Amino acid sequence: MTIKDIARISGVSVSTVSRVLNQHPDVSEDARNKVLEIVERYNYIPNNSARALGQSKSDNIGLIVRGISNPFYTSIIHEIEKDIEDAGYTLVMQQIASTADELLAGAMMEQDKRLLGLIFLGGRLDYTKEQVAAIDIPFVSCSSNNAYGTLDSDSYSSVSIDDTQTAYEAVKGLYQGGHRRIAVLLSRPDDGSVSQIRYEGYVKALTEMGMAPEEDLIISVGSYNIADAYQGMLQWLDRGISFDAVFAIADNLAMGAMRAMRERGIEIPKQCSVVAIDGIEVSEYMAPALSTYCQPMEQLGSTSVQLLIDLIEQEGAHQQVVLPTVFRQGGTIMER
Repeated sequence: MTIKDIARISGVSVSTVSRVLNQHPDVSEDARNKVLEIVERYNYIPNNSARALGQSKSDNIGLIVRGISNPFYTSIIHEIEKDIEDAGYTLVMQQIASTADELLAGAMMEQDKRLLGLIFLGGRLDYTKEQVAAIDIPFVSCSSNNAYGTLDSDSYSSVSIDDTQTAYEAVKGLYQGGHRRIAVLLSRPDDGSVSQIRYEGYVKALTEMGMAPEEDLIISVGSYNIADAYQGMLQWLDRGISFDAVFAIADNLAMGAMRAMRERGIEIPKQCSVVAIDGIEVSEYMAPALSTYCQPMEQLGSTSVQLLIDLIEQEGAHQQVVLPTVFRQGGTIMER
Protein backbone atom coordinates (compact mmCIF):
# COMPACT_ATOMS: atom_id res chain seq x y z
CA MET A 1 0.00 0.00 0.00
CA THR A 2 1.16 3.53 -0.79
CA ILE A 3 -0.01 6.89 0.50
CA LYS A 4 -1.92 7.31 -2.75
CA ASP A 5 -3.94 4.22 -1.80
CA ILE A 6 -4.56 5.68 1.65
CA ALA A 7 -5.72 8.94 0.05
CA ARG A 8 -8.12 7.10 -2.26
CA ILE A 9 -9.66 4.96 0.49
CA SER A 10 -9.96 7.77 3.03
CA GLY A 11 -11.28 10.29 0.50
CA VAL A 12 -8.63 12.96 1.08
CA SER A 13 -5.78 14.28 -1.06
CA VAL A 14 -2.33 12.76 -1.25
CA SER A 15 -0.82 15.92 0.19
CA THR A 16 -3.17 15.66 3.20
CA VAL A 17 -2.04 12.08 3.83
CA SER A 18 1.58 13.24 3.60
CA ARG A 19 0.94 16.01 6.13
CA VAL A 20 -0.73 13.60 8.57
CA LEU A 21 2.10 11.07 8.31
CA ASN A 22 4.68 13.82 8.78
CA GLN A 23 2.74 15.22 11.76
CA HIS A 24 2.08 18.62 10.21
CA PRO A 25 -0.36 20.71 12.29
CA ASP A 26 -2.27 22.23 9.34
CA VAL A 27 -4.73 19.30 8.95
CA SER A 28 -8.33 19.19 10.16
CA GLU A 29 -9.16 16.75 12.95
CA ASP A 30 -11.67 14.96 10.75
CA ALA A 31 -9.17 14.41 7.91
CA ARG A 32 -6.47 13.33 10.37
CA ASN A 33 -8.77 10.72 11.94
CA LYS A 34 -9.77 9.32 8.52
CA VAL A 35 -6.16 8.88 7.50
CA LEU A 36 -5.01 7.37 10.79
CA GLU A 37 -7.95 4.93 10.75
CA ILE A 38 -6.88 3.62 7.33
CA VAL A 39 -3.23 3.47 8.41
CA GLU A 40 -4.18 1.36 11.42
CA ARG A 41 -6.63 -0.86 9.51
CA TYR A 42 -4.09 -1.80 6.85
CA ASN A 43 -1.08 -1.80 9.18
CA TYR A 44 0.69 0.76 6.98
CA ILE A 45 4.30 1.44 7.97
CA PRO A 46 5.38 4.89 6.66
CA ASN A 47 9.05 4.43 5.94
CA ASN A 48 11.01 4.09 2.73
CA SER A 49 12.45 0.65 3.40
CA ALA A 50 9.05 -0.87 4.15
CA ARG A 51 7.53 0.69 1.04
CA ALA A 52 10.36 -0.60 -1.10
CA LEU A 53 9.73 -4.16 0.10
CA GLY A 54 6.02 -4.01 -0.56
CA GLN A 55 5.79 -2.45 -4.01
CA SER A 56 7.37 -2.85 -7.41
CA LYS A 57 7.67 0.90 -8.03
CA SER A 58 8.99 3.61 -5.75
CA ASP A 59 7.51 7.04 -5.13
CA ASN A 60 10.79 8.71 -6.12
CA ILE A 61 11.05 11.83 -8.26
CA GLY A 62 14.54 12.79 -9.40
CA LEU A 63 16.10 16.24 -9.54
CA ILE A 64 19.33 16.77 -11.51
CA VAL A 65 20.95 20.14 -10.75
CA ARG A 66 23.51 21.21 -13.36
CA GLY A 67 26.01 23.65 -11.86
CA ILE A 68 26.98 22.88 -8.29
CA SER A 69 27.80 26.35 -6.94
CA ASN A 70 25.08 28.50 -8.52
CA PRO A 71 23.09 30.34 -5.78
CA PHE A 72 20.29 30.99 -8.28
CA TYR A 73 19.11 27.42 -7.75
CA THR A 74 18.71 27.60 -3.96
CA SER A 75 15.15 28.94 -3.78
CA ILE A 76 14.03 26.76 -6.69
CA ILE A 77 15.37 23.60 -5.03
CA HIS A 78 13.63 24.44 -1.75
CA GLU A 79 10.32 24.93 -3.55
CA ILE A 80 10.69 21.71 -5.54
CA GLU A 81 11.54 19.76 -2.40
CA LYS A 82 8.55 21.15 -0.49
CA ASP A 83 6.05 20.59 -3.29
CA ILE A 84 7.21 17.04 -3.99
CA GLU A 85 6.91 16.16 -0.30
CA ASP A 86 3.48 17.80 -0.05
CA ALA A 87 2.31 15.74 -3.03
CA GLY A 88 3.32 12.53 -1.29
CA TYR A 89 6.43 11.70 -3.29
CA THR A 90 10.09 11.38 -2.34
CA LEU A 91 12.77 13.66 -3.78
CA VAL A 92 16.07 12.18 -4.95
CA MET A 93 18.55 14.92 -5.87
CA GLN A 94 21.91 14.86 -7.61
CA GLN A 95 24.15 17.84 -8.35
CA ILE A 96 26.50 17.65 -11.33
CA ALA A 97 29.13 19.95 -12.82
CA SER A 98 28.04 22.51 -15.40
CA THR A 99 30.03 20.58 -18.02
CA ALA A 100 28.49 17.19 -17.16
CA ASP A 101 25.83 15.36 -19.18
CA GLU A 102 22.54 15.68 -17.30
CA LEU A 103 20.75 13.23 -19.59
CA LEU A 104 23.26 10.49 -18.79
CA ALA A 105 23.01 11.30 -15.09
CA GLY A 106 19.21 11.22 -15.33
CA ALA A 107 19.16 7.87 -17.13
CA MET A 108 21.44 6.33 -14.50
CA MET A 109 19.36 7.77 -11.67
CA GLU A 110 16.16 6.50 -13.28
CA GLN A 111 17.47 2.93 -13.13
CA ASP A 112 19.18 3.12 -9.74
CA LYS A 113 16.37 4.90 -7.89
CA ARG A 114 13.35 3.56 -9.83
CA LEU A 115 12.16 7.06 -10.59
CA LEU A 116 8.64 8.00 -11.65
CA GLY A 117 9.75 11.28 -13.18
CA LEU A 118 12.65 13.72 -13.50
CA ILE A 119 13.25 17.46 -13.24
CA PHE A 120 16.35 18.89 -14.91
CA LEU A 121 17.36 22.18 -13.30
CA GLY A 122 19.71 24.35 -15.34
CA GLY A 123 20.13 21.97 -18.27
CA ARG A 124 21.14 22.41 -21.89
CA LEU A 125 18.87 23.84 -24.57
CA ASP A 126 19.75 21.45 -27.37
CA TYR A 127 18.31 18.02 -26.61
CA THR A 128 17.70 15.69 -29.55
CA LYS A 129 15.26 12.79 -29.84
CA GLU A 130 18.16 10.36 -29.84
CA GLN A 131 19.64 11.80 -26.65
CA VAL A 132 16.41 11.70 -24.63
CA ALA A 133 15.59 8.15 -25.82
CA ALA A 134 17.51 6.86 -22.79
CA ILE A 135 14.95 8.52 -20.49
CA ASP A 136 11.84 6.33 -20.20
CA ILE A 137 9.92 8.50 -17.73
CA PRO A 138 8.34 11.97 -17.96
CA PHE A 139 10.73 14.88 -17.45
CA VAL A 140 10.51 18.65 -17.07
CA SER A 141 13.26 21.16 -17.86
CA CYS A 142 13.17 23.83 -15.16
CA SER A 143 14.65 27.29 -15.90
CA SER A 144 15.52 26.19 -19.45
CA ASN A 145 13.77 25.13 -22.63
CA ASN A 146 14.69 23.27 -25.82
CA ALA A 147 15.36 26.31 -28.00
CA TYR A 148 18.16 24.66 -29.98
CA GLY A 149 16.97 21.06 -29.87
CA THR A 150 14.79 18.88 -32.07
CA LEU A 151 12.22 17.60 -29.59
CA ASP A 152 8.54 17.72 -30.47
CA SER A 153 6.56 19.98 -28.13
CA ASP A 154 4.36 17.05 -27.11
CA SER A 155 7.33 14.98 -25.91
CA TYR A 156 8.72 17.17 -23.11
CA SER A 157 7.77 19.94 -20.70
CA SER A 158 9.68 23.06 -19.72
CA VAL A 159 9.25 26.02 -17.37
CA SER A 160 11.39 29.09 -18.01
CA ILE A 161 11.43 32.80 -18.65
CA ASP A 162 11.81 34.25 -22.14
CA ASP A 163 15.60 34.55 -21.91
CA THR A 164 16.12 36.20 -25.29
CA GLN A 165 13.40 38.80 -24.77
CA THR A 166 14.56 39.60 -21.23
CA ALA A 167 18.14 40.14 -22.43
CA TYR A 168 16.83 42.27 -25.28
CA GLU A 169 14.90 44.47 -22.83
CA ALA A 170 17.93 44.84 -20.57
CA VAL A 171 20.22 46.00 -23.39
CA LYS A 172 17.56 48.18 -24.98
CA GLY A 173 17.07 49.88 -21.63
CA LEU A 174 20.78 50.65 -21.43
CA TYR A 175 20.71 52.10 -24.94
CA GLN A 176 17.67 54.25 -24.16
CA GLY A 177 19.56 55.53 -21.11
CA GLY A 178 22.29 56.90 -23.37
CA HIS A 179 24.81 54.05 -23.30
CA ARG A 180 26.60 53.23 -26.53
CA ARG A 181 29.58 51.10 -25.49
CA ILE A 182 27.70 48.14 -23.99
CA ALA A 183 29.80 45.09 -23.15
CA VAL A 184 28.29 41.65 -22.59
CA LEU A 185 29.62 39.37 -19.85
CA LEU A 186 28.85 35.67 -20.31
CA SER A 187 30.14 32.14 -20.16
CA ARG A 188 30.39 31.67 -23.94
CA PRO A 189 28.25 33.01 -26.77
CA ASP A 190 27.90 29.51 -28.25
CA ASP A 191 27.52 27.22 -25.22
CA GLY A 192 24.13 25.80 -26.25
CA SER A 193 22.73 26.94 -22.92
CA VAL A 194 21.39 30.07 -21.22
CA SER A 195 24.53 32.06 -22.03
CA GLN A 196 23.93 31.65 -25.75
CA ILE A 197 20.22 32.40 -25.74
CA ARG A 198 20.71 35.58 -23.68
CA TYR A 199 23.58 36.63 -25.94
CA GLU A 200 21.11 36.44 -28.83
CA GLY A 201 18.93 38.98 -27.02
CA TYR A 202 21.97 41.26 -26.63
CA VAL A 203 22.72 41.04 -30.35
CA LYS A 204 19.07 41.58 -31.26
CA ALA A 205 18.89 44.78 -29.21
CA LEU A 206 22.13 46.23 -30.59
CA THR A 207 21.13 45.41 -34.16
CA GLU A 208 17.71 46.99 -33.74
CA MET A 209 19.39 50.14 -32.40
CA GLY A 210 21.68 50.30 -35.43
CA MET A 211 24.79 49.12 -33.59
CA ALA A 212 26.89 46.17 -34.74
CA PRO A 213 28.14 43.79 -32.01
CA GLU A 214 31.89 44.21 -31.44
CA GLU A 215 34.22 41.34 -30.66
CA ASP A 216 36.13 43.50 -28.16
CA LEU A 217 32.96 44.02 -26.11
CA ILE A 218 32.30 40.29 -25.61
CA ILE A 219 33.70 39.11 -22.27
CA SER A 220 33.70 35.30 -22.17
CA VAL A 221 34.73 33.78 -18.83
CA GLY A 222 33.94 30.10 -19.51
CA SER A 223 31.58 29.50 -16.57
CA TYR A 224 28.91 31.10 -14.38
CA ASN A 225 31.12 31.34 -11.29
CA ILE A 226 31.71 34.62 -9.46
CA ALA A 227 35.45 33.95 -9.21
CA ASP A 228 35.78 33.31 -12.94
CA ALA A 229 33.80 36.47 -13.72
CA TYR A 230 36.06 38.46 -11.39
CA GLN A 231 39.27 37.16 -12.98
CA GLY A 232 37.93 37.41 -16.52
CA MET A 233 36.79 40.98 -15.96
CA LEU A 234 40.16 42.00 -14.54
CA GLN A 235 41.91 40.63 -17.60
CA TRP A 236 39.46 42.35 -19.94
CA LEU A 237 39.77 45.69 -18.13
CA ASP A 238 43.53 45.54 -18.46
CA ARG A 239 43.11 45.61 -22.24
CA GLY A 240 41.97 49.24 -21.97
CA ILE A 241 38.80 48.88 -24.09
CA SER A 242 36.38 51.78 -23.72
CA PHE A 243 32.89 50.97 -22.39
CA ASP A 244 30.12 52.65 -20.45
CA ALA A 245 27.87 49.71 -19.52
CA VAL A 246 27.97 45.95 -18.89
CA PHE A 247 25.13 43.54 -19.51
CA ALA A 248 25.85 40.41 -17.46
CA ILE A 249 23.80 37.40 -18.45
CA ALA A 250 23.59 36.31 -14.79
CA ASP A 251 23.73 38.00 -11.37
CA ASN A 252 26.67 35.78 -10.38
CA LEU A 253 28.76 37.14 -13.23
CA ALA A 254 27.72 40.72 -12.51
CA MET A 255 28.85 40.47 -8.89
CA GLY A 256 32.29 39.21 -9.84
CA ALA A 257 32.62 41.93 -12.48
CA MET A 258 31.58 44.66 -10.04
CA ARG A 259 34.37 43.72 -7.64
CA ALA A 260 36.90 43.76 -10.48
CA MET A 261 35.76 47.21 -11.59
CA ARG A 262 35.94 48.58 -8.06
CA GLU A 263 39.52 47.30 -7.75
CA ARG A 264 40.39 49.08 -10.99
CA GLY A 265 38.91 52.32 -9.68
CA ILE A 266 35.75 52.31 -11.84
CA GLU A 267 32.76 53.83 -10.06
CA ILE A 268 29.39 52.08 -10.52
CA PRO A 269 27.10 53.49 -11.84
CA LYS A 270 28.84 56.87 -12.29
CA GLN A 271 31.36 55.56 -14.80
CA CYS A 272 29.73 52.28 -15.79
CA SER A 273 26.17 50.96 -15.54
CA VAL A 274 25.58 47.27 -14.85
CA VAL A 275 22.43 45.23 -15.46
CA ALA A 276 21.87 41.49 -15.18
CA ILE A 277 19.26 38.72 -15.15
CA ASP A 278 18.24 36.37 -12.31
CA GLY A 279 17.48 38.31 -9.11
CA ILE A 280 19.31 36.16 -6.56
CA GLU A 281 18.90 37.43 -3.02
CA VAL A 282 22.54 38.27 -2.31
CA SER A 283 22.77 40.61 -5.32
CA GLU A 284 20.26 42.92 -3.65
CA TYR A 285 22.73 43.48 -0.81
CA MET A 286 25.66 44.52 -2.98
CA ALA A 287 26.86 48.11 -2.70
CA PRO A 288 25.20 49.40 -4.76
CA ALA A 289 22.38 46.88 -5.12
CA LEU A 290 22.44 45.18 -8.51
CA SER A 291 19.89 46.30 -11.09
CA THR A 292 18.51 43.04 -12.47
CA TYR A 293 15.56 41.25 -14.04
CA CYS A 294 14.28 38.89 -11.35
CA GLN A 295 13.10 35.42 -12.24
CA PRO A 296 10.08 34.03 -10.30
CA MET A 297 12.16 31.31 -8.64
CA GLU A 298 9.52 29.74 -6.41
CA GLN A 299 7.05 29.70 -9.29
CA LEU A 300 9.62 28.04 -11.55
CA GLY A 301 9.95 25.25 -9.00
CA SER A 302 6.28 24.82 -8.14
CA THR A 303 5.12 24.87 -11.76
CA SER A 304 7.74 22.28 -12.71
CA VAL A 305 6.59 19.95 -9.95
CA GLN A 306 2.92 20.35 -10.83
CA LEU A 307 3.54 19.64 -14.51
CA LEU A 308 5.57 16.54 -13.69
CA ILE A 309 3.09 15.12 -11.20
CA ASP A 310 0.24 15.66 -13.67
CA LEU A 311 2.25 13.69 -16.23
CA ILE A 312 3.08 10.92 -13.74
CA GLU A 313 -0.55 10.60 -12.68
CA GLN A 314 -1.70 10.92 -16.32
CA GLU A 315 -3.77 13.99 -15.57
CA GLY A 316 -2.03 16.41 -17.91
CA ALA A 317 -0.12 16.81 -21.16
CA HIS A 318 3.32 18.22 -21.93
CA GLN A 319 3.55 22.01 -21.83
CA GLN A 320 6.17 24.70 -22.41
CA VAL A 321 5.43 27.36 -19.79
CA VAL A 322 6.98 30.84 -20.03
CA LEU A 323 6.91 32.97 -16.87
CA PRO A 324 7.45 36.75 -16.63
CA THR A 325 10.36 38.55 -14.99
CA VAL A 326 10.20 41.63 -12.78
CA PHE A 327 12.79 44.40 -13.06
CA ARG A 328 14.46 45.35 -9.78
CA GLN A 329 15.75 48.90 -10.08
CA GLY A 330 18.72 48.54 -7.77
CA GLY A 331 21.46 51.15 -7.98
CA THR A 332 23.81 50.11 -10.77
CA ILE A 333 22.24 51.98 -13.70
CA MET A 334 22.69 55.69 -14.43
CA GLU A 335 21.56 57.55 -17.53
CA ARG A 336 24.30 59.11 -19.64
